[in-house]
Amino acid sequence: MSKSFNKTKIVATVGPASNTKEKLLELIVAGVDVFRLNFSHGTHQQHLEVINHIHDLNKTFNYNISILQDLQGPKIRIGEMENGSVEIFEGDDLVITTEQEIVGTAHKISTTYSPLTRDVKSGDTVMIDDGNIELRVYKVDGPDVYTKVVFGGVLKSRKGMNLPDTSISEPSLTKKDRRDLEFGLQNDVDWIAISFVRQSGDVTELKNIIRDRGKRAKVVAKIERPEAIKDIDAIIEASDALMVARGDLGVEIQMEEVPIQQKRIVRKCNMAAKPVIIATQMMESMIENPRPTRAEANDVANAVLDGTDAVMLSAETASGKYPIQVIQKMTRIIRAVESTADIYDKYYKHDLSDPYFYSEVIIDSACQMARQTNAKAIIGMTNSGFTAFRIARHRPEADIFIFTANKPLLRTLSLVWGVRSFYHKGTESTNDTFEQLKEILVKEGHLRKGNVYINTASMPLEAKKKTNMVKINIVE
Repeated sequence: MSKSFNKTKIVATVGPASNTKEKLLELIVAGVDVFRLNFSHGTHQQHLEVINHIHDLNKTFNYNISILQDLQGPKIRIGEMENGSVEIFEGDDLVITTEQEIVGTAHKISTTYSPLTRDVKSGDTVMIDDGNIELRVYKVDGPDVYTKVVFGGVLKSRKGMNLPDTSISEPSLTKKDRRDLEFGLQNDVDWIAISFVRQSGDVTELKNIIRDRGKRAKVVAKIERPEAIKDIDAIIEASDALMVARGDLGVEIQMEEVPIQQKRIVRKCNMAAKPVIIATQMMESMIENPRPTRAEANDVANAVLDGTDAVMLSAETASGKYPIQVIQKMTRIIRAVESTADIYDKYYKHDLSDPYFYSEVIIDSACQMARQTNAKAIIGMTNSGFTAFRIARHRPEADIFIFTANKPLLRTLSLVWGVRSFYHKGTESTNDTFEQLKEILVKEGHLRKGNVYINTASMPLEAKKKTNMVKINIVE
């Protein structure tokens, strides 16, 4: 069963509204490239059922749908509230206790975050429920934090808490995350997202664990904290991809700074050939409504115009009323931008100190040749994924087809802008291999007589080194 394809990829979160094999297939056909499993919710058994469904669908329909495991990180929440919710008012005193979990009232609540009294100080801001409620700390005494309500409202059970002025002492990889990580690695997830990254060392620690387990999963650094913004260049260098997680980020920094940071991070990731995902509230109104707002359509379109590799949906597909329709609407928005806007052919000044300088020059040349010849496709061969990431960096208008003998890489590349991947072992003869790849694409309907296409490869093929040659061909 064929699936809709756009160059900008779609990440969909799986939940009660979408966790059956039938729903997952519908979402794939509508345009999903990557499924996100949110480990803030659900049991390992529930996640395993979804993983098995995705693997079965990939095998049955020859898809390469990727799985992104999103670790919870040090998510701070309040405890249970009396009758599920209470209302607090501006000017009221509210105590947050870490001593034990209590049933919260309008005067005292508890938190799951025991280091709170060690981390906060007088004058710090506490945000609850995505910033809808704001508190100001005026005293810390024993296990209790005393606050004054700045903006009140209805305080509901288990809502998230953000501390934008506070340096969090809890590590980015919590004990829960480490258990979840072991589960994910055992079940061959393709990407692992680490939440609330503060510095590049957080990413490096996770990558070391993955390497020590003998796995190949790639790491996505979620940008949600002010510290991450300050260390963004080092985090990009350490990571395999980034996610601009605008929900918590929009509470942790000033809301008006988020659009600028989004564009800045996307630009930096493009330059570094690192995929970047834009997430949170992209089509949020479709949790309840069958159509997005005009502002949401603009938001998705602007992310595509900025150069993001992927756009992500959360509750829209996990628990919303219209999971299939939201993918269809998002697909249409992406397609409209990609078919009319000037988003292609990006070129960068080459860095002589880059250890892959010569390969980058070849790949740059291949993309420029594709533009100048109006080529239908750029065909790359890779074992590590390097060629795919670097071709995508230039955002060619030509289709990108990547062939690899590395089967897990087929799924990994589903997150990368423009890339469609195929399994192929190749032969010792470069010309024979090029002919085989062309025939596959002709048979699949991606190339036809008269089409110009560009081949890139590493010679000799059996050495499996970085790209060092480029060739123009025409389908006879």
